[in-house]
Amino acid sequence: MRATFIILLLTLWLHATSQEATTLAPVLQELANDMVRVDGGTFTMGAAPNQLKDAESDEKATHKVTLDTYYICKYEVTQDLWTFVMGDNPSNFKGGRLPVESVTWTVCQKFIEKLNALTGEHYRLPTEAEWEFAARGGNKSKGYKYAGSDKVDEVAWHSANSGNMTHIVGQKKPNELGLYDMSGNVYEWCQDWKAPYSRSDAVNPQVTEEGTARVNRGGRWCGSANACRTSDRSMSNPEYSFYHLGLRLAKSK
Repeated sequence: MRATFIILLLTLWLHATSQEATTLAPVLQELANDMVRVDGGTFTMGAAPNQLKDAESDEKATHKVTLDTYYICKYEVTQDLWTFVMGDNPSNFKGGRLPVESVTWTVCQKFIEKLNALTGEHYRLPTEAEWEFAARGGNKSKGYKYAGSDKVDEVAWHSANSGNMTHIVGQKKPNELGLYDMSGNVYEWCQDWKAPYSRSDAVNPQVTEEGTARVNRGGRWCGSANACRTSDRSMSNPEYSFYHLGLRLAKSK
């Protein structure tokens, strides 16, 4: 009788635990649903002809890049997701559907490690090449200057229209792949160390040789429209954090 009672209590506890997990699962399920397939292809990385008058010197060594198929999230990582995984929220501008910011590259790696332990997936930061290919619209690219338009205000929050704050993800027009805020809102960490472009063709490139700074891409709510261009490059020390710097997740096929 005692053994039966213990088994009953254990069953009820497991059921309650399962129910609790179910109530928490939607934020992870939402992430899984929001991963967009980017079919592999070849593109010219760097300052395209429509970028040249605005391009910086580090964009101008254009080169052919071929990428395998991968996935990238249609949204920047939100504070809801970050808080669920990490149990804290370092962001300056608070709001569940706002992009998380004020996160270092190193802390982002810890977030991804914990996220993968929760989901059994292999999420990661995109490489710089993957980020640019996706921002340009992948194989569906129409050659826009910004991610989804030649008119920056259609797709990006930047210093002239943001009201000096971040904005809820997904409010602007998406690009050709259905990705939001690839231009503007917050800069997004990439996996690579920052290095000059090679003029040689490359397949699935990634700069792994240690440097002084990691790449971040996409422009920011407090920056110029020019920095929202798809070929514009930026960088920060991996231990640097500020309230214009967040992340977007990727995953291999």
